[in-house]
Amino acid sequence: MKFELSHLSDIKKVVPEFLNALGSSKIIAFYGEMGAGKTTFIKGLLDYMAIEDHASSPTFSIVNEYFSTNFGKVYHFDFYRILSEREALDIGVEEFFDDDQAYCFIEWPQKIHNLLPLNTVSVSIEVENEKRIIQLDV
Repeated sequence: MKFELSHLSDIKKVVPEFLNALGSSKIIAFYGEMGAGKTTFIKGLLDYMAIEDHASSPTFSIVNEYFSTNFGKVYHFDFYRILSEREALDIGVEEFFDDDQAYCFIEWPQKIHNLLPLNTVSVSIEVENEKRIIQLDV
């Protein structure tokens, strides 16, 4: 499934369809260059999920945990700053992924490629002619 965003305000329009396209999948890996819009799109997802906490990038904390009345637990990971998969194991990433009731939104998943569960959904975000192209591979 493919989504085209001309403006940031378009995120609100595509998020419901995006989440619906995931079906029962809850581990989503977001791929894209720096500045492609991964964090911005995830913030749009968190807004739609009615997360009451302030959503921010977990670049320094590696993971932020949120709760949604309608969607349950949501973990937002940013592995940009880790140097090895060992670091991810040290924070207990496998335990987060084993929680089949929680959504896991993962930025920079290529840093932990060997740790991603088989049921991980890949999402690529690219910039083309000032538009964001979001490709969901379910």
